[in-house]
Amino acid sequence: MIDPALLREDPDRVVANFAQRGLAVDFRKQVAEFADLDKQLRKLNKQEEDLRASRNQLSRQIGEMMHGSKQDTGQLQQHASKIGEQIENLHQDVVELKAAAQAICYHWPNLLHDEVPPGKSEQDNKVLRKEGKLPKYDFDARDHVELGKIHSLLDFDSAGVMAKARFVVIMDTFARLHRALGQFMLDMHVKQHGYHECNVPLLVNTKALTHTGQLPKFASDDEFFSAKSDDLHLIPTAEVSLVNIAAGRLFSEEELPLKLAAHSLCFRREAGSYGKDTRGMLRQHQFEKVELVQIVHPDHSYSAWEKLIADAERILQKLRLPYQVVELCAADVGHAAARTVDLEVWLPGQNSYREISSCSNDTDYQARRMKTSLRSKPKNRLVHTLNGSGVAVGRALIAVLENYQDAQGNIAIPEVLQPYMDGLTRIEIP
Repeated sequence: MIDPALLREDPDRVVANFAQRGLAVDFRKQVAEFADLDKQLRKLNKQEEDLRASRNQLSRQIGEMMHGSKQDTGQLQQHASKIGEQIENLHQDVVELKAAAQAICYHWPNLLHDEVPPGKSEQDNKVLRKEGKLPKYDFDARDHVELGKIHSLLDFDSAGVMAKARFVVIMDTFARLHRALGQFMLDMHVKQHGYHECNVPLLVNTKALTHTGQLPKFASDDEFFSAKSDDLHLIPTAEVSLVNIAAGRLFSEEELPLKLAAHSLCFRREAGSYGKDTRGMLRQHQFEKVELVQIVHPDHSYSAWEKLIADAERILQKLRLPYQVVELCAADVGHAAARTVDLEVWLPGQNSYREISSCSNDTDYQARRMKTSLRSKPKNRLVHTLNGSGVAVGRALIAVLENYQDAQGNIAIPEVLQPYMDGLTRIEIP
């Protein structure tokens, strides 16, 4: 949610910023509707405030009369009672107006940072730099699906029978490698990057998803796997659970930054609608990733964001995986984010870079929704929230399998993962 004061002061700026995203929504009309509701709301709030002040004055007067000359206060008490009824009726109007205004603005995205590049689709994203050398083979590189068949360690058929398409059973040494990747990432972020390890709920309620911006944005898309009778939804990312740890809190400067990390399962319905991504493990309904979240001082959020990106990059550097750093254009930045950089790892089996981490600065968008502030003078300030994948475990497995293959299909194990694999250096074809 964006600052209502900005809507009052410069609505044209807000409309122009939203328009950069290329969304097919009449924001000018919505902003005007919100402004009208906001004007009514402030008027009612002032009336309610004046009535409460009058009632408080009457209460003091009644108290003084009863304590002093024992005068009859019945008429004043009746007047105070009527004011109370007026306050109650007015408050109900305030609640309804707030709900109407919230129904409009809760669908709005965050304001984009001024340095976000313009663009109409992901094709306009800006490659900032490339890191690492691409592997050179004297054979045709296999993708992870072919490697899985050679080793008989990726079973899509059984997963499809017990669940549906877009699931997989990972077996034996591939499963150990997958587990090793997640453990390595978590160890790096906790021991070297200073994050607090968290084990978080995989099911969250509607309020938690609303705090982080997934709702009401994706409500009509049936984005989540849900147990609606319990008002619980499987998380699409551990960002939801980690950010909500800070919900409603008032932080001191000494408590910030709060850096949190979790290795979790994630669940999304979106899988299967992206053409070539329907093959193999690249986009699934269930996957794992290590998520990084930071709650930071608003003056330090962009320096913290750059450090968070570096934390995610360090994982790929340690694994010796080639990757590129990409700034998302206006049309591709996520709903809650003001600015986003993706890390895209090289996949020889696809002969292309694919996203493995997305690092966003959500500024005060989530903090305003969940009422999370920094104690400050002359008045408290909203904190800023950052999130990033550090990194997607399944996609890291794909990248290791494809980048470390040989002509026969054997897989070398990256040096940093060997201690997690009991010293194993290669996964040989059986």
